[in-house]
Amino acid sequence: MVEPFAAVDVIKAKRDRHELTGAQIDWVVRAYTRGVVADEQMAALAMAILLNGMTNDEIVRWTTAMIDTGVRMDFSSLPRPTVDKHSTGGVGDKITLPLVPIVAACGAAVPQLSGRGLGHTGGTLDKLESIPGWRASLSNDEMMEVLRETGGVICAAGDGLAPADRKLYALRDVTGTVEAIPLIASSIMSKKIAEGAGGLVLDVKTGSGAFMSDPAKARELAETMVRLGKDAGVTTRALITAMDVPLGLAVGNAVEVAESVEVLAGGGPADVVELTLLLAREMLDLAGITGIDPASTLSDGSAMDVWRRMIAAQGGDPDAPLPAARESDVIRAETGGVVTRMDAMGIGVAAWRLGAGRARKEDAVVAGAGVLLHAKPGDHVSVGDPLLTLLADEPARFALAREALDGAVEVGPAGTTIERLPLVIGRVD
Repeated sequence: MVEPFAAVDVIKAKRDRHELTGAQIDWVVRAYTRGVVADEQMAALAMAILLNGMTNDEIVRWTTAMIDTGVRMDFSSLPRPTVDKHSTGGVGDKITLPLVPIVAACGAAVPQLSGRGLGHTGGTLDKLESIPGWRASLSNDEMMEVLRETGGVICAAGDGLAPADRKLYALRDVTGTVEAIPLIASSIMSKKIAEGAGGLVLDVKTGSGAFMSDPAKARELAETMVRLGKDAGVTTRALITAMDVPLGLAVGNAVEVAESVEVLAGGGPADVVELTLLLAREMLDLAGITGIDPASTLSDGSAMDVWRRMIAAQGGDPDAPLPAARESDVIRAETGGVVTRMDAMGIGVAAWRLGAGRARKEDAVVAGAGVLLHAKPGDHVSVGDPLLTLLADEPARFALAREALDGAVEVGPAGTTIERLPLVIGRVD
């Protein structure tokens, strides 16, 4: 087969800040997926895109080309409106776990295709796999059956969904090109558009624990993704939310599942509950479901009922004890006063070093590892009060985790003004 383009010419075009043609984009995405374009060539093109950007037309065409390397799902046979949510990732971000059963209990169908963690941000599938018996991989038929039975499903994306993205994502992670907004937007939206939900709410994180630490860059990413969704016929909106401090009081896998169950039982940390209900209301609005307060599903137990059915439908035992770490190490306040800072990045890296995350995709995670927070910015502490509890199976990990936490938690005099981002910074419709 004679190829219509040479990879080096496409690389040079973007290197020299030219706009790629639709034909060039279609070819390079397909050719990379089938192995004609080598990893080193796509790495060079990804770096050129990071440095020189893409026009809106290029991003739309790139996203469409990635979708067209695989299949599109169809939920039109379901009796409920479909709506999904995607978070760009953060520390302690377990929102998907209580959110899906809440929205399903209100009458929507929520097909949530989730991923695994890498580095300091946690993965939804890793968290759920700490539940004995629960499995992430479902066939399309199994996914539809769970959706019909329970109204919600959280599972891994199948191999046929935007396979170009799976290959390109792994390459970006090892070539320093993860932060390229055109590539982040097309990666997320190619999967979400191919997934086929009628509505999509995006939770774009910003702050030290997010990939987009600059709020201006987070807004640019949100606007790009909303535009891509709407161009593809998916009703899309985005909230830009804070990730300067971890969400909730638990960072890890099993510990975040436990905290999510607390929320579903009507308790849990206030910030997790608030963000979960905010996103639930946005999702129900996109689904056209009115007259139902999602908070009522927590008080009447209906969200918990859906959660238990969802877990059981994927082989999990909702009553089984969650794995617990064998060892713990408590970090205590050396001075009294008010907690002024609790850096999300430092906490996330500490949890990763304790075994809750992975450095490579093939690494295993330790289900019980993580960090428990006993105070957050604005809370008063006395000398000797616990600030953090580190959890691991191997005590040798504690020293590395403590290194990551150096300067991450600060205590100032009583009355110190606390400066932190509001939970919701902005929105894009």
